[in-house]
Amino acid sequence: MNFLAHIYLSDYNDDLAVGNFIADNVRGKDYLNFPEPIQNGILLHRAIDTFTDTHPIFRQSTKRLHSRYSHYSGVIVDIYYDHFLAKNWNNYSEIPLENFADHFYKVLLSHHNILPKRIQNLMPYMIENNWLVNYASIDGIANVFSGMNRRTRFKSGMDKATSELEAHYTDFESEFTLFFEELREFSAEQLKIVSST
Repeated sequence: MNFLAHIYLSDYNDDLAVGNFIADNVRGKDYLNFPEPIQNGILLHRAIDTFTDTHPIFRQSTKRLHSRYSHYSGVIVDIYYDHFLAKNWNNYSEIPLENFADHFYKVLLSHHNILPKRIQNLMPYMIENNWLVNYASIDGIANVFSGMNRRTRFKSGMDKATSELEAHYTDFESEFTLFFEELREFSAEQLKIVSST
């Protein structure tokens, strides 16, 4: 669910960004059904997820939540980290976040016919509510958590997940900052690998 980070780590390449964005909805070798640049984005997404899920800093963040949210902790931290990326966007990009998001929404619309059905259904809500920009506020991610809690039939308790963010805000932000520097380096290397295959 960390949409903003995946799009950002696609190095301003539209097809890579689309692949990176849709990857969670593409199973196994089904990625081969897409054009090659989008395939590369899907492969990049998978590499980023593996790196993230096994990284000690990310795991440190999830450990703080595990007693309350169990296996949903990783999803919650993904969204916390997107919040910090959006909030501190000017440290990572010269393009204003509003412009970056608007461009990506237009790219998604132009690729509508090849998007997985779930993404086609999600896209109008994402654009209408400007998720990528609204990640920058706690209210914005609170809305995301509420929606996710509904989709888990209220079993996850994620609608309360901003309370831990606010209680440990400095710790989570410090962990994000350290982790994201390493993730940017990793992604740059992975871009070279997927682009050369």
